[in-house]
Amino acid sequence: MIDRDIRSLLGGGLLALLGLFTAWYAYGHYSLGTFSRMGPGFLPVILGGVLALLGLIVALPAWWRRGEPLRGDWASAGFVVASIVVFALLLKELGLVIAAIAAALIALVPDQSLGRGTKLKVALAIAAITYLIFIQGLSMNLPAWPRFG
Repeated sequence: MIDRDIRSLLGGGLLALLGLFTAWYAYGHYSLGTFSRMGPGFLPVILGGVLALLGLIVALPAWWRRGEPLRGDWASAGFVVASIVVFALLLKELGLVIAAIAAALIALVPDQSLGRGTKLKVALAIAAITYLIFIQGLSMNLPAWPRFG
């Protein structure tokens, strides 16, 4: 078994990879400009580099530090991933509201402390907030309800 601080290694490593990818993508797709006339890629490249550096600052000391074994509630994580997939699959055909309700209900399956009625109320509240933010507030061009016909 690994005696290293695996949580910090994974967390810092993922931050570093995300930062490197962001900087690489922005550098390849946007103009950097100059310090006096910054282009659209300037800030993402700088922030990606800073994020990669911070990830390394977290990950490198963890290599020499002992840590706890990695434990997680993999069933709950699986339901969260499944809820994201279901949301993506339902959004276009059934609309934002129904997709949000379905995703919330799936993500809430592992929670034994909530009853069915409470889970339904939480799902309806999440769907309402999602509708208010993305359809009303941001005026995003998303279907709110199913398209019939």
